[in-house]
Amino acid sequence: MSKLLIFLTLIPLLPILTTSFSLENPSSRRVLVLLDDLALKSSHSVFFNSLQSRGFDLDFKLADDPKIGLHRYGQYLYDGLILFCPTTERFGGSIDLAAILEFVDSGHDLIIAADSNASDLIREIATESGVDFDEDPAALVIDHSSYAVSNTEGDHTLIASDEYIKSDVILGSKKIEAPVLFQGIGHSLNPSNSLVLKVLSASPSAYSSNPKSKLSNPPSLTGSAISLVSIVQARNNARILISGSLSMFSNRFFRSEVQKAGSPTKHEKSGNEQFLTELSKWVFHERGHLKAMNVRHHKAGEADEPTIYRVNDDLEYSVEIYEWSGASWEPYVADDVQVQFYMMSPYVLKNLSTDKKGSYFTAFKVPDVYGVFQFKVEYQRLGYTSLSLSKQIPVRPFKHNEYERFIPAAYPYYGAAFSMMTGFFIFTAVHLYSK
Repeated sequence: MSKLLIFLTLIPLLPILTTSFSLENPSSRRVLVLLDDLALKSSHSVFFNSLQSRGFDLDFKLADDPKIGLHRYGQYLYDGLILFCPTTERFGGSIDLAAILEFVDSGHDLIIAADSNASDLIREIATESGVDFDEDPAALVIDHSSYAVSNTEGDHTLIASDEYIKSDVILGSKKIEAPVLFQGIGHSLNPSNSLVLKVLSASPSAYSSNPKSKLSNPPSLTGSAISLVSIVQARNNARILISGSLSMFSNRFFRSEVQKAGSPTKHEKSGNEQFLTELSKWVFHERGHLKAMNVRHHKAGEADEPTIYRVNDDLEYSVEIYEWSGASWEPYVADDVQVQFYMMSPYVLKNLSTDKKGSYFTAFKVPDVYGVFQFKVEYQRLGYTSLSLSKQIPVRPFKHNEYERFIPAAYPYYGAAFSMMTGFFIFTAVHLYSK
């Protein structure tokens, strides 16, 4: 009876377990979306439909739903989390700040969208992720030079920004022609966190302040130091997107015309949809995810991997690296992959050649030093998941019967010894038999 109860309990989890994150399919497939109001499901439907059309299973919940949770029976129910609930002071169910941080620490992905009403909870999550929103709760990003032209004068808080990060792997290879509309709060990057990157920056003329009051003191955030949208790739390859504007994900901003102040060009559609669609592909590992396999090393001319090398052996090293394209694994092509032959410090550092079909290889001579070495590949490139490969192998010196009988470098010493012996006999003979 107890076995039957366990079986019936696990049946609802089967769809979750079969669609979860795996090495063969690294894209986050089941995503929990927490909302302040279920009306956001329709007002931001274009963004959500984009995710669903790419195979994502979105589970929409109110942020204060008492039944929500990220895991059950030791298994995570979701691969990704979207927080479109900037005003939430406290999550329902078993979700809190610690649970979200643990979720990311477990290698899962996160999207955070804030606005001018961002709660302390959302600000704390952002701070733990490496960014700091403006401390003034009434502050918005204002730009009197790069605002979006509209029929009304406005307060220039609706910004048209085209200050994108230059990275094809993050934003795609197709250029974003139209500026992105942004209206919300700015943030700065924590200088002690090297994992955070600005994806969309404010212009040098921007500043963060309350648009309804006059400036009495210099603003705390100014110019290009203001980040509008930032990303984080953690050391465990979990990815986070942080935006200071929930409106930029809305259908209204996606479909709105846009003209940047000072530009004669008027675009029929903003760049928001392209920008956020491409960025979401990166966040959910549809692009920029690498895997390494078939790490091999052996002596030159042999095929089997030895258990030990000898100093001055000629060896060959190879590894295969592939990139996830969103649907399949494709060969990764680069010219900056390196291997180290390492013991306390690298004794050999070699660039790996590639056949452009995913295989990387090189050959080198084992250094004339014995000990326990490692083959190490530490590959970190902007926008890509990091690779850390290591294989340990001992290196021994020559055995006593493996040295050459006569070392060519010692021939002068051999000659000196024999010439000394010959000279001694000649001197003795002359000394004994001369009168």
